[in-house]
Amino acid sequence: MSKASKQSNDSKKVTEFIEEFKKESEQLVRETFPKKVLEIDALYKEVKAEKTTACEQVVDIPYPVPLDTTSEPSAKKRKTEVDVNNHNADITGTRVLVFPGGPVQVNKFVRDYCEKAKPLMQGLMEHANMVRMWINFLIPKIEDGNNFGVAIQEDVVSEARQVESEASAYLDQISRYYLQRARIITKIAKYPHIDDYRQSIKEFDQRQVVNLQNAILEMRNHYASLHDIIMKNIDKIKVPRSQRAHNMY
Repeated sequence: MSKASKQSNDSKKVTEFIEEFKKESEQLVRETFPKKVLEIDALYKEVKAEKTTACEQVVDIPYPVPLDTTSEPSAKKRKTEVDVNNHNADITGTRVLVFPGGPVQVNKFVRDYCEKAKPLMQGLMEHANMVRMWINFLIPKIEDGNNFGVAIQEDVVSEARQVESEASAYLDQISRYYLQRARIITKIAKYPHIDDYRQSIKEFDQRQVVNLQNAILEMRNHYASLHDIIMKNIDKIKVPRSQRAHNMY
């Protein structure tokens, strides 16, 4: 196969891909978006019905117990502590803390809702990207005049780009939640006698539930608004320049 023939074949395949992509994207907006609105609305009502206090979880880190200095000589206690610390240092290079209750667990209530919301966030990113690319493929070549339809296309592309960015921010928010919660847990482990850190975990978990509620609500609204603006202007989006107006120039 000659180089020119191969390029022509590749170009044909790309054209076929674009045409198929257009069909899939239009079907996505017409059929999938309304289903997503209902699906996410049901999840939002489920989360909204839960009281934020239901997510409270006790951090199983015991309060410090005063040392009993009468049971054994101080020198022996110091020697035992040094030996344990040296053993830990040989293994990991750092001091190891072992809690009677075992490892500190994640907040399962919040985690369950995060796991329900993450696929929706990822889906919204993908769908917004598809809408953006679909309309970019429909934008005609640059010409003077008769650009009202093109302006509508560009507005929808801008809206889809904003939705895609916000969906990505929702995912970042979940990652930051776990990291920041771990930092508070570390503070509790280091200063178990300070109740403010324990209270801050309760407040932080409740705030994350509210953040999830808002994110789910916004996702529902994004699907609804994208579907609405596209379907209201579908004729201009698919055919931004009418043939009759084009013939006038």
